[in-house]
Amino acid sequence: MKEIVPGTDRDRKLIHYIYSKSGIETRHSVIDDFRAESSHSLFFNGQGSAPGTASRNDTYIREGRKLFVDVAQKLIQNSIFETNDITHLITVSCTGFYAPGPDFDIIRTLGLPPSIERYHLGFMGCYASIPALKMADQICKANPNANVMIVSVELCTLHFQANPKLDHILSASVFADGGSGAIVSSREPAKPAFKMNRFVSKILENSSKDMAWTIGDTGFEMILSNYIPDLLGDGMHLFLDEFEQHFSKTAEQIDLWAIHPGGRAILDKIEEVLNLPELALKSSRKILSEYGNMSSATIFFVLKDLISTFTEDDLGSDKETITMAFGPGLTLETAYLTMV
Repeated sequence: MKEIVPGTDRDRKLIHYIYSKSGIETRHSVIDDFRAESSHSLFFNGQGSAPGTASRNDTYIREGRKLFVDVAQKLIQNSIFETNDITHLITVSCTGFYAPGPDFDIIRTLGLPPSIERYHLGFMGCYASIPALKMADQICKANPNANVMIVSVELCTLHFQANPKLDHILSASVFADGGSGAIVSSREPAKPAFKMNRFVSKILENSSKDMAWTIGDTGFEMILSNYIPDLLGDGMHLFLDEFEQHFSKTAEQIDLWAIHPGGRAILDKIEEVLNLPELALKSSRKILSEYGNMSSATIFFVLKDLISTFTEDDLGSDKETITMAFGPGLTLETAYLTMV
């Protein structure tokens, strides 16, 4: 990155410092130019004419539709459901657009029922998968026979901006590409799973300018202030005041924490403010280290890692779980789950 981004010696030192403190070891991208064995003469290198938004979105269509279908197929393969069982489909993404969209690709490729109800949550940012879970929960409560598939795919690296502006350096240092999902149903699970109990949404005051996601002529541009950890820390204090009221639990009664790993400093601040045990955010830090921040897709990686650490015999009793994600606004989305 120090070779790619044009700038001064100070800019290169800043890049070195930010990357060395990121807590990230590996990330994934659909852009071949980012591979270690590449020439480092990036299509996105900002020298001359940077690729336009249409060009980047064309790559999103080509690569995104493959990931959406792949995740959906794996959800079926690893579940107790057949394709004909799926009654609702929710797709989630904020890094590209096309129509007919990824929901259409999933239905056509998997052979889902043509009568399936489908919805798309777009351009919400990192927190969007929790509203998707909330929507699925409401659907299943209204219709006990519903089986809802959620698929989130984010190709954040398509929108790399090769300039030394701090917001762009911070974004480039954490964001990555990935896909994930879940199936939500009223059926008894055949293996350890999460039961959804309650959801809480909160918009933090005076913070809308510190995280934003806009569409420019050369891709989508992320405004990512270095004040975000402190703003979230202040928000956590307010959240703690309301925690017991919303969930009838204290933070000390929560067994497991699935926090969206927006960045290392964010996890550090949340751990400090909530006074969490040292290993409480182990899964969040592991996913950050191995995959980076994949926007809305990331929280399912964290939940999967949490659940994979337990077998049915290990559980014994239900594990009270809080999952939390945040994005533009600043918006804070929280779900109280139980691992059963």
